[in-house]
Order: sequence, then C-alpha cells, then structure tokens
Amino acid sequence: MKNPWQKALIEAITDPKELLEVLELPHDLLSEMINASKLFPLKVPRSYMARMQKGNRHDPLLLQVLPIDLEEKEVNGYAKDPLEEKKYNPVPGLLHKYKSRVLLTMTGVCGVHCRFCFRRHFPYNDNNPGKSGWNDVISYIANDTSIHEVILSGGDPLAMNDHLLSDFTEKLAEIPHLKRLRIHTRMPIVIPERVNDELITWISQLSLKTTVVIHCNHTNEIDADVKLGLAKLAQSGALLLNQSVLLKNINDNVETLCELSENLFAAGVLPYYLHVLDKVQGAAHFDIDRDTAKQLHVELTARLSGYLVPRLVKTTPGAPAKLSIYT
Repeated sequence: MKNPWQKALIEAITDPKELLEVLELPHDLLSEMINASKLFPLKVPRSYMARMQKGNRHDPLLLQVLPIDLEEKEVNGYAKDPLEEKKYNPVPGLLHKYKSRVLLTMTGVCGVHCRFCFRRHFPYNDNNPGKSGWNDVISYIANDTSIHEVILSGGDPLAMNDHLLSDFTEKLAEIPHLKRLRIHTRMPIVIPERVNDELITWISQLSLKTTVVIHCNHTNEIDADVKLGLAKLAQSGALLLNQSVLLKNINDNVETLCELSENLFAAGVLPYYLHVLDKVQGAAHFDIDRDTAKQLHVELTARLSGYLVPRLVKTTPGAPAKLSIYT
C-alpha cells in the first residue's frame, strides 16, 4: 500500500497533452511542449497543478513547469554543468564544494520538474552509488574531520521513503565531528501530503541539529495544505528556511517578492536566499540582468523588516560559498 504522497508522486502529470486539457490551454502549445519534454521530461503533481488558473497561459506556477521551444535554443554563456559540479564529485552521490560541508545527491527523483533547474542535465545515473556505495559516502565523511554539516539534496531527498532516510541518517549521526543536517526539498510545496507523521517522527528523533530549506518561488504556491504541512514541520523542531530563484515574468517584481516573504513568515518559514539564475543551458529565458536583480532587492529591503529580506546571492564555481550579488 502506497502512502498518499507516494501515490501523488506516481500520478503526477507527465503527458503534455493531458496538462493542456486539464488546464484548458490552447493545443497549439502541444508540439513545442512535446519537443522540449524530450530534453527534460514534464512532471507536475496534480495538487500543484490545481493551484494554477485554468486558461491562463501566463500563470506564474505554470510558467515554472511548462516545456517550451526556447529550451532547445543554445545560448552563449549557459552550460549543462553551470556550477562545474563534476570537479567536486570525489565519490558517487557526494559533492564537496565548500569547506566544512558536503552535499549528497540522495536521488535523481523530484516531486516536480522545474524548467529552470540547474541540475536538469546532471548525470544522476553515474552518481547513483547504489546500496553498497553509500558506505563509501559515509567513510568519506567519517575520514574528513573538517566536515561538520551534511546537506541532503538531489533530486529531492524527500522523494525517498522515511525508513531509508532514517537508516542513513542514523549512520551519519554516529560520526563524532558531524554537527548539523540540512535537508533541501521542494516536496512540502508541490506535494504537501509528504509532510506526514512518519516524516515528523524521523526529523524529531534526529540527534543532529536539523534545518529544512524549502523551495518556494511564488505566493500562489502556498495554499491551505502547504500551510498545514509547514506547521507540522515546524513542530518537528527543525529550523525552516526558504530559498527562491528570481525568475523572469514569474516573481521579478517587488510586490510579488514582498508578498512571498510575508506569507512564508506567516507560515513559520524564514526567507533565506533569493538566487539569481544559475546559467544552465535550456533556462536562459528565465534569467534577468543583474542590475535589475539588485534594484528589486533594494526595493524589497526598503519595504520589509530586515528578517523578511532574503539574501540576494549567486553561485560561482570555485568560490568558497554562495556570494552576494553585490560583490
């Protein structure tokens, strides 16, 4: 018997024609959707789709997941591995880009396929360590006493079941120099039923100090079910943060960004990062120029309390951390 969230994951829409029909969109989009989906498959959970306005080709949630022909265009300055992650991949499943912390690509599975994903070309098959390979990951972390934090990423780590997550993190907790666990996930936003009792029990029982970084880009993503899930997550004792990506025609105006920060905080989530787009091939049409990004952030800072203003950052290959866009 599948859990409701697993059922929702399996039943996500992957057929461009079905998405058009359910959202009552014109079928002249179908051809380019099919072609773009060959490069990066369509995947939209039905509960996420239900938050979109039918008949609205420019719905801000739809634009995040809609395959279009611009994805096929090769654009100078955009790459398949924009963060040069292959350089920092010492063992399958582990990326060691920054001092004191490592990132684990726990799975290639996501709850939704965001068209601007910087790992849309990531070789997950090559980076799947298999059951035995996770011992190598644990050994790598155990043998480097400078590592104090492990980041579970993917894909989406919460696309894995709680039993596997619990078993793995128990092994991590046995490493004396580890202090913190960070979970990067979009699942509480796109499939809010993922926040179930088993998940809360797992997080509550973790001996490592735990932070959950969700990924929400627009206030329309936050409905009653999402608010309920976030409230449950807060009860687990984890610190809840949000990261967003600044996206052209989706959230690139100060009113939308202000509303997002206000609603996140009301739901118990602290705005953390506002990323400028990582320059991944296939997503150039989402990008905005850096001067516009800075101006939006200045306006956001002028309108909100400081703790509601996310840091405007960029990821630069080889840099020691995320960098402020102002540097």
